[in-house]
Amino acid sequence: MAKPELRAQAEVLRQAGCSVPDIASRLGVARSTAFQWVRHIPLDSDAEAAARRRAHSRAMTDARWSAHRVQTAQRRELARDTGQAVVGELTEQDLALIGAVIFWCEGTKEKPWRANDGRVTITNTDPRLLRIFIRFLESAGVSRSELTCRVSIHETADPDEAARWWAAELGVPLECFRKATIKRHRPSSSRHNQGSAYHGCLVVTARRRRELYWRIEGIIDELDRRTGAASAGEPR
Repeated sequence: MAKPELRAQAEVLRQAGCSVPDIASRLGVARSTAFQWVRHIPLDSDAEAAARRRAHSRAMTDARWSAHRVQTAQRRELARDTGQAVVGELTEQDLALIGAVIFWCEGTKEKPWRANDGRVTITNTDPRLLRIFIRFLESAGVSRSELTCRVSIHETADPDEAARWWAAELGVPLECFRKATIKRHRPSSSRHNQGSAYHGCLVVTARRRRELYWRIEGIIDELDRRTGAASAGEPR
C-alpha cells in the first residue's frame, strides 16, 4: 500500500481515537512515522473516551498475544518436565557435588588477603537453593540446630516475621537466628522486592568447619580437572 493511502488511514484511525502505538501496529509502520502523520490531530480530551480507547487497546493487545502466551506456558512446562526427569535418586556423592558448586557460586570464599576463618557461609534469597545447600551440610555432618542464620532485609519490612518465614521454609530452629541486618531504604531507589512476598535474603553459616571448606575447595578443583576446563587455557 502506498504511503499516502497509509497516511490517510492513519488520520482516520486517529480521528476515531486510536493512539500512536495502536496506529503504528495496525498499519505496520514505525511509531515515529505514525506520530509524524497524525501529530496535527489531537486526541479527544474526554476522560471517558480516553478510558474506552485504553480498554480497547488492551483488549487488542491481549487478543494478539494470548495465543503466544499459551504456547510459551506450554513450552515452559514441557521444558520443566524434561528437567525434572533428569534428576533421579540423589546419592551422597551427588549432594557433595551439588553443595560444593552452590557454595562456590554463592558462598563466602577465601581471598589472598583474607584466609578462611573456619566458617562455611552462603547468602541467598531462594529458599529452594538454601534447602538443597542445608541438606548438603547435613550430609557433611552439620545438623540444622548447629547453623547460624541472619536475615538481611530493608527497614521497611518486618525482620521478625521474615525470620519466622525463613525458619519454617528451611526447617531450621528459630533459635538459630541472630539479630537481623537492616538495610537502610533510599527513597530514590526503584525496588520491586517489596510487599508480603518480600522476606529479604538469608545468611546461613556453619561455624568451625574449616575442613569442610577445604573439602569443597578440593571438589571444585577436581570438577575443573575432570571437565577439562583446567587445561582449556593451557598453551598448545
